[in-house]
Amino acid sequence: MTSRQVEIQIGVALGALGFLLAGLGACVAVLARDLDLPADRLALLSSAFAVGLLIIALVGPLLLRSLAISVVLRIGSVVCAMGAVLLALAPGYGVAIAGGLFIGLGGAMLVLIAPLLLSGPTAAARLTKVNAFASATGILAPLAIGAMDAFASTGRLAMLAAAPPLLALAVLARPAAALVQPASGGLVVLQVARGWVRVVLAVAVEFCFVVWAVARLVDAGLPMATAALLGSAFPIGMAVGRGIGPLHLGSWSPMVPGGLLAIAGTLLVSLFDAPVAVTAGLVIAGIGVAPLYPVTIAALVATPGLSPARLAALGASASGVAILLAPAILAVLAGVVDLQIAFLITLPLLVALFLVSRPLSRDRAELPTQVSA
Repeated sequence: MTSRQVEIQIGVALGALGFLLAGLGACVAVLARDLDLPADRLALLSSAFAVGLLIIALVGPLLLRSLAISVVLRIGSVVCAMGAVLLALAPGYGVAIAGGLFIGLGGAMLVLIAPLLLSGPTAAARLTKVNAFASATGILAPLAIGAMDAFASTGRLAMLAAAPPLLALAVLARPAAALVQPASGGLVVLQVARGWVRVVLAVAVEFCFVVWAVARLVDAGLPMATAALLGSAFPIGMAVGRGIGPLHLGSWSPMVPGGLLAIAGTLLVSLFDAPVAVTAGLVIAGIGVAPLYPVTIAALVATPGLSPARLAALGASASGVAILLAPAILAVLAGVVDLQIAFLITLPLLVALFLVSRPLSRDRAELPTQVSA
């Protein structure tokens, strides 16, 4: 299979997953209304997704030793599609949380294999490209949920749109070869730990916005349908940022310009209560946040000293920890102070990302070799 065909397969998988993840925030708000529950209790929806990631992170290396990558891709696609159906049609709280868990389990398999199939010297650029497509499909999720909510019994039905491409991928996926980096001696534990922490911080910032953007717009005075539609502002920013790709300014890490934009967007979201300012802040934050995950996960998987499968599993565990904790902590803060103030939690996360990204590693990764999947 050609490199282009691999990118298409991963693009479809992450595109469908991106739609589901971008829709989680709107689903939190819609479920709170549908089930007459406080929004902070629905934070468990993203937590269920995170638990799925952590489970796959634990069994990922064994999974990849036992099954071909194409089989993992098929299984992940089917499980993720099942989660979309459960979330869209959930008659109660338990089924909705189960849907989030299935999306997490299936999505984690897709996230696990993506950096393995798109590794190598251009990994960050290739991962940014497929994540740009995922961000572009993510734009559609709040729009679709808002439109569906205006004309149907619940906007959650829009989440069903992710199931057909995932099921088609499960049927049509072909065996692929993974570009992997051979393990080398002299494992630098500090380097791996620092890479893991970078992924945690990058994903934590992203999911604060993914899960709580629509709720923040409702908090700013917008009706549910309008807030769900304008919730596409953050995915739009993400799509623009990933379309541009990582910015390299001299010896600075791409995290620096991205992080500064994310800080500017956060301040708009947090310090102003006008819906226009909040929406603009979401766009700016999305542009800034966009390169953070692709750059940090590519760097982690390229770390010499451990097998790429184990490093990819570590990356999935980092995402799971971030998604489990960050939106939940923001929800706890929102129960104590106004949500707009609680959003300021992203600022210390970004500052910590700056600190842990310095100094830039000058170690060059070994050239990748191709192995059969």
